[in-house]
Amino acid sequence: QDATMKYYEIILVDPSHTKIRNDPRINWIVNPVHKHRECRGLTSAGRKARGLRKSGHRANNIKGGSQRAAWINRNQQRLKRYR
Repeated sequence: QDATMKYYEIILVDPSHTKIRNDPRINWIVNPVHKHRECRGLTSAGRKARGLRKSGHRANNIKGGSQRAAWINRNQQRLKRYR
């Protein structure tokens, strides 16, 4: 770290490598739930872009994924199927 920048160390792991697959401490990376997290907006930067860093009363507009989804949920009329 200097006066203007912060530097981070990033370690890239190959999930298809045999040593990674066999190591019980690291092989959680191989699980299907971790595939393409970046495409689904589950990384820290993705959650920030989706506006999910807030919690509590400040997050009323974004529950459900977006402001539009929250608005639709609030303004949609729900009727029983057989009434």
